[in-house]
Amino acid sequence: MGSRFRGNDDSMGRHPRAGGDPSFALSCPPSRPVKRALLALAGLAAALLLVCVVRAARLTVPAVTVPPPAPFTVPPGAVERLAASVRIPTVSSAADTAPAAVARRDSAFARLHAHLAASFPRVHAALRREVLGRHALLYTWPGTDPALGPLVLMAHQDVVPVEPGTEGAWQRPPFSGAVAGGFVWGRGTLDDKHNLMAHLEAVEALLAEGARPRRTVLLAFGDDEEIGGGAGGAAAIVARLRAAGVRPWLVVDEGGAVTQGLVPGVARPVAVVGVAEKGYLTVELEARGAGGHSSAPPRHTAAGLVARAAARVEGSPMPARTDGAARLLLDHVAPAMPFAQRVVVANRWLFGPVLVRMLGATPSGDAAQRTTTAVTMLEGSPKDNVLPSRARAVVNFRLMPGDAPDAVLAHVRRAADDSAVRVRALGTPAPASPVSPDTGAAWGAVATTVRQLFPGALVAPYLVIGATDARFFAPIAPAVYRFSPVPMTPRDLERMHGTNERVAVEDYLRAVRFSAQLVRNAAM
Repeated sequence: MGSRFRGNDDSMGRHPRAGGDPSFALSCPPSRPVKRALLALAGLAAALLLVCVVRAARLTVPAVTVPPPAPFTVPPGAVERLAASVRIPTVSSAADTAPAAVARRDSAFARLHAHLAASFPRVHAALRREVLGRHALLYTWPGTDPALGPLVLMAHQDVVPVEPGTEGAWQRPPFSGAVAGGFVWGRGTLDDKHNLMAHLEAVEALLAEGARPRRTVLLAFGDDEEIGGGAGGAAAIVARLRAAGVRPWLVVDEGGAVTQGLVPGVARPVAVVGVAEKGYLTVELEARGAGGHSSAPPRHTAAGLVARAAARVEGSPMPARTDGAARLLLDHVAPAMPFAQRVVVANRWLFGPVLVRMLGATPSGDAAQRTTTAVTMLEGSPKDNVLPSRARAVVNFRLMPGDAPDAVLAHVRRAADDSAVRVRALGTPAPASPVSPDTGAAWGAVATTVRQLFPGALVAPYLVIGATDARFFAPIAPAVYRFSPVPMTPRDLERMHGTNERVAVEDYLRAVRFSAQLVRNAAM
């Protein structure tokens, strides 16, 4: 009986073909339906891979042929005239409103205007000059065909202050306008007097040649761009044009540049032309408490509540988006990327999360794909052993096109998630600008000029993550672009509002030629 029981037990539950091997269930081959499913999945994966590779392979840099630029000689003395403009400290500062400071600024702008009048006599004889707001300048060069919308060349006259205590770190004094080592040194050489002077040099030289534009050319030079531009500079110029019913055909301001290394793996220079710029929103988080001595604190002080809310907001960034201007940049530079990156960009429908991580690897790349969140100020008690009766944090947002200020403010309230913390906008929010087209005649005039003066550069639209005076023109002009015709490295970008700002003499002379060629391409 016992043997029979053991025998029955040994064979209990076994497959008759298992041969007593308990691993049979694991080693037996899959059934035909499973095989067919696995083969189908493998075929689908292969087809998907083939589609991705083919889409990437089709992305090639188009061969674009442009005529050579017209012969043009930069007028003698152009470099020294730029240097002289840098020696005039047309500093904008929203903080210093004392009467003596205002008088100094007024005097500096008056000196700059006198310098321009003396340096460009043909411009001041042939063009109508208007002073708008406090010191903004608008020059009008009438075209022979009044039916054509004008070309607007922009720049701003003002510069940022030099940070106190950093003067000794400059290789040349910040307002020396020194010409040394192949550079013009000083505050404003890059931001933005090189554009201001290049436009005037170009028009002066064209007038000397006897040139007459078919399309009216406007030179628009604001005086308060560094403090927002809305106090009377570019805003006053646009108000004047709007009142006269003027609708520009093409507007070109600062903003982009010829960059190297902007896109990892792309060896050739990329001339990025801003087709839009981000908006601006500043939010205050505020909490109040009883105050008193820190020896008997409540569970959460006002400073603690604000700090916790600010950390939550910082930890809840707005979602990344690779649409709009960000998509345009990717589409234009993808053909020049290494093949692996090209596969990702060409197949965003599949590799969207991978692309977001790629762009988010650097602060500038991340800023191109989302509304950014920057906690910039924290305030609490004035003393270490005093409980604050009021604490606040200030958070600055740079808004992507499509992210409305009210929607971002609502996002902040949700992220802060504390009824004890008041959330409110500071100042007047500025929405992002519309996105100008990357096709058509106006875009073509800019792109062609870039290719003529920077052979071999890849021209690509992009989103300007800062703010420029160009945004004021969006309501009256369909094509507003932002580009400075100078090569820029990351170190140069740091110089613009930092120490040792400078522009290479060779680059400035090419900027003059660029302005002249743009007038020829767009207005002649």
